[in-house]
Amino acid sequence: MVKERARILVVGGGYVGMYTALRLQRRLKPELGRGEAEITVVTPDPYMTYQPFLPEAAAGSISPRHVVVPLRRVLSRCRVIIGEATAIDHAKRTATLTTLATAEEGTGTEQLSYDELVLAPGSVSRTLPIPGLAEHGIGFKTVEEAIGLRNHVIEQMDIASSTRDPAIRDAALTFVFVGGGYAGVEALGELEDMARYATRYYHNVRPEDMKWILVEASDRILPEVGEDMGRYTVTELRRRNIDVRLHTRLESCADRVAVLSDGARFPTRTVVWTAGVKPHPILAASDLPLNARGRLRCTPELTVDGTTHAWAAGDAAAVPDVTAPEPGTECAPNAQHALRQAKVLGDNIVHTLRGEPLETYAHQYAGSVASLGFHKGVAQVYGRKLKGYPAWFMHRVYHLSRVPTFNRKARVLAEWTLSGLFKREIVSLGSLEHPRAEFELAAGGKPPLNQGDDTKGSS
Repeated sequence: MVKERARILVVGGGYVGMYTALRLQRRLKPELGRGEAEITVVTPDPYMTYQPFLPEAAAGSISPRHVVVPLRRVLSRCRVIIGEATAIDHAKRTATLTTLATAEEGTGTEQLSYDELVLAPGSVSRTLPIPGLAEHGIGFKTVEEAIGLRNHVIEQMDIASSTRDPAIRDAALTFVFVGGGYAGVEALGELEDMARYATRYYHNVRPEDMKWILVEASDRILPEVGEDMGRYTVTELRRRNIDVRLHTRLESCADRVAVLSDGARFPTRTVVWTAGVKPHPILAASDLPLNARGRLRCTPELTVDGTTHAWAAGDAAAVPDVTAPEPGTECAPNAQHALRQAKVLGDNIVHTLRGEPLETYAHQYAGSVASLGFHKGVAQVYGRKLKGYPAWFMHRVYHLSRVPTFNRKARVLAEWTLSGLFKREIVSLGSLEHPRAEFELAAGGKPPLNQGDDTKGSS
């Protein structure tokens, strides 16, 4: 039994937030039933996104609703608040929140008190002050962005197929991806594979008409899979006529022209930005200690260093890697660590409430897998290197085992089975992003987009 009533606040509903709350509601089931514990989850979205499936959702291999896990269904014993924490005063054990209700009421913010704090807000896209990026760039971090990008790519193919202007056609069929990490390489590989397949349904668009460009500032891509597999990935992408440019940066994309640091210029309507992430702003708006990179300084027990009753894991936390041979090494901010850290974090909170000793988080990095399109992939797992179909198959098996809930596992497996039996669905549903556009025009209203844009499209 817990020593006294505990109010546990979990900030964030991603990997760490959802799995920690899930662990807590299982371990504290008797206490929750007796009212001795309360778990509150504050998250901007009512679902957790399984981000490794975003590239396949963009390619149409998985339905968007199967990439997300509804938090209210999974966390049935928790109080889920849809909103954001804007400030944390841990000295007073209070969090400042904005919710959908506060926005409607116009009351500003509200204060929420807690006894135990779990900070798991994840990360946000790291952008640079590049001219035109805010106006024309496309992110790839949420399911909405993934599906919007799919609609956008198919839309550009429709534009190229119907225009007689060679300049418009060339810009529509040029796709620039910035960032050679998991998100950029997998998104590029899956979408190029989908677009190549889609050309069979266009009478005047061929695969060789499209330009796919990957821009990476460092000397290699996919550093997580090792140097050898990174070089293989570059070779494989170039074999597919994908222009991989290392030691290159995007300097401007103003006026729909991508200007690279090597002097190349590409008129394009598609610039996808996947060049890294940065800590969530809530961390800087707290009184908790941060490291030089803006992440929370944590102990191997996943407590925030130098404080009590504060916990963190995942992208927001700098957790020491006790299995690394070199002292001072931190756990990589990826899903492999986040899922395991959430389990230990939840257990340690229970141990604290019950006056028991804490566990130390220790996990030796197993390796990485990456998909490069249908039946294409690279992997390095426990020192073994795989490529092609075996790596792609391992990628699917691993992530199927990790996606939360049996319900999602069964649905994803069913969709993969059906996609192997039937042809791909190649259709753009860009009008979903502006569902009232047609009605507003019919009712005599003004188009919601700028004049000259397609009022039903995603661009």
